[in-house]
Amino acid sequence: MLDTITEPLDSYLAGVDAEAFNLDRFLDQYVPDSRVLDDAEGRRALTRLNPLLFGLVYLRHHLTDAEGTVSFGDAHLDWVRAARRWIRPPTRPAEQRDAYIAPRSTGKSTMWFLVLPMWAAAHGFVKFIAAFSASAAQAEAHLSTFKLELDNNARLREDYPDLCAPAKRPNGGNVADTQRMYVAASQFAFAARGMDSSSLGMKVGSHRPDLLLLDDVEPDESSYSADQAGKRLTTLKDAILPLNIYARVVLVGTVTMPNSIVHQLVKHGRGVETAEWIRDENFRAHYSAPIIRADDGAERSMWPAKWPLAYLKSIEHTRSYAKNMANDPMGADGDYWCAEDFRYGTEPATHMMLSIDPAVTAKATSDYTGLGVVSWSARTKSCTVHAAIPVRIPPGAKLRERVLAVLDEFPEIGLIVIETNQGGDAWAAILHSMPVKVKTLHQREPKEVRAARVLNHYQRGRVLHAKPLRDLEEQMVAFPKAPHDDLVDCVGSAISRFLDPPKRPAPASASKQSYVGRR
Repeated sequence: MLDTITEPLDSYLAGVDAEAFNLDRFLDQYVPDSRVLDDAEGRRALTRLNPLLFGLVYLRHHLTDAEGTVSFGDAHLDWVRAARRWIRPPTRPAEQRDAYIAPRSTGKSTMWFLVLPMWAAAHGFVKFIAAFSASAAQAEAHLSTFKLELDNNARLREDYPDLCAPAKRPNGGNVADTQRMYVAASQFAFAARGMDSSSLGMKVGSHRPDLLLLDDVEPDESSYSADQAGKRLTTLKDAILPLNIYARVVLVGTVTMPNSIVHQLVKHGRGVETAEWIRDENFRAHYSAPIIRADDGAERSMWPAKWPLAYLKSIEHTRSYAKNMANDPMGADGDYWCAEDFRYGTEPATHMMLSIDPAVTAKATSDYTGLGVVSWSARTKSCTVHAAIPVRIPPGAKLRERVLAVLDEFPEIGLIVIETNQGGDAWAAILHSMPVKVKTLHQREPKEVRAARVLNHYQRGRVLHAKPLRDLEEQMVAFPKAPHDDLVDCVGSAISRFLDPPKRPAPASASKQSYVGRR
């Protein structure tokens, strides 16, 4: 009978989502005779290929809400299916590297740092876990929760005694049973480290980690910056991933800052943009939206038992929903702009310009070239931002082609303005013989002063966005901490040119003119 309920890997819960999942039907399917759960052998056999059942049998108290109810969302079922891949060890470098981004309070830590690794450790699919968090204390807390179950969970201790007992040295002392490291009699090991800890060469005997778990590896935005994000990414690529290129890697978290590590993974998971490092390191990103929309427009909650759709719809407009539920950094509190500063619509265009904030190079580490299309309405004395496009194109023919494509898309453009603080006369050569007039601009004021003036126009209702402009709006909300501000600069330059035109010098008085003439 036991052989009939260990289904092939690929058919496990195939196509089941949170609305279709029924706990009683699940138990009827995988535990047709509850008496099998009365002894250790039956429990081990039933749960060996079934991490969800393992959680229900051994860790149900972590899956139960305050009313004693067990429920699951789409993300949980996806995660269970994903963890089943651990049954088969990787055969190629970087074969199993995944990031999972979901709303706060979805239970990411419970599933990825307790239920799923406990299942894999108990059945021998994983031998050595190395867990990393933004701080060592946070990673050690995950290990502490794991060890508490090993120490106090009677069913686990009965069924997996070698996992629950620490390995012993010949003199009777523990090999490792500390806040930072646990080694079991089964030779399973679990290490907990902060992201900035020294971790190169981490080994237990001859074993390197075969599962790398990364949870909230970035701190809150208040104590984080673009420079720190770059250093954290370097640590991930150069110190942690090389611990074992064949290891399974799981990164879970929520967005803390525009263009942070997790935000880049969100954009990759949503199919918006793929950062070069994500492609190079072979990461797959899995983004769980709180509201799931079908192709026909129908909506449902990703976890209906916890977040009914009516509740999610009632808060969908809030900043808290954007940041904490939808993993959208637009929900952050900006030093300058905030989400409420953006108004949408268009006004009749009297004049339209293309404003360019160029980058000198197109390297992966360089800034973007920003292209902003902005119009001015004489009727309303206001501006409309039609497009804000970040591109990494080297100065030359390709950039020229991109500019011409923008002119084709917006034939109303009558002027190109390009900032020449960098590159100087090179831009005149690149943008020669344009079908519209080209003017250069040399900025002398600090960026913060210019941004404050443009923000004043936004807050006074003088600027509209023709549609949501995610790249621009994310940069504005994150300014001045954003990794890039090219769109803030190019759009701001156009708005300032229309709404704060430079004052023309007054003509010299007649007496002065006469005096100057005599000189």
